[in-house]
Amino acid sequence: MSIYLVRHCSATGHESDAPLTDEGREQSLHLSSFLAQREIVRIVSSPFKRAVDSARPLSEKLGLTIEIDERLAERQLGVVENGDWLSALNLSFRDPNLCLPGGESSRVAQLRGVAVIEDVLRAAQLPTALFSHGNLLTLIANSLDESLGFDFWQGLSNPDVFEITRPSTLPALSRVWPGPI
Repeated sequence: MSIYLVRHCSATGHESDAPLTDEGREQSLHLSSFLAQREIVRIVSSPFKRAVDSARPLSEKLGLTIEIDERLAERQLGVVENGDWLSALNLSFRDPNLCLPGGESSRVAQLRGVAVIEDVLRAAQLPTALFSHGNLLTLIANSLDESLGFDFWQGLSNPDVFEITRPSTLPALSRVWPGPI
């Protein structure tokens, strides 16, 4: 069975209370139809508004409650003194122990994201859709394939969907979202 890692739809910003844009609300409807075909039995979301709002149409369509898990919140990069957050983010993927002031290292964020995956697998309520954010999703993906980092993050869309399956003893990750709407 599968776990679907879902990056939220287009939002007005990066703050925890940033809502979806008009386009993002439209994307969330398409996303719900796409995921409903995968017979989702459980929905777990970051507490951030853009993630919850991305999950809401699926929740309503399937009659499932959205469970909030703080561990799916976006990784806080921290204070970037020169303002070049893109370079700082790139560096954080290359040095997983780098922790900027007020931020969280890639390693720490990855561990909390992977812990959610492990908990979902133990609960065995599959397929499950996990709604989160690009940075954390990339760190989770990196735990399955160490070659995935900054370039993978740059290639993500809003929304985006990846499926984690266990075809043998090792989990496998594949992109299943068809791309921009």
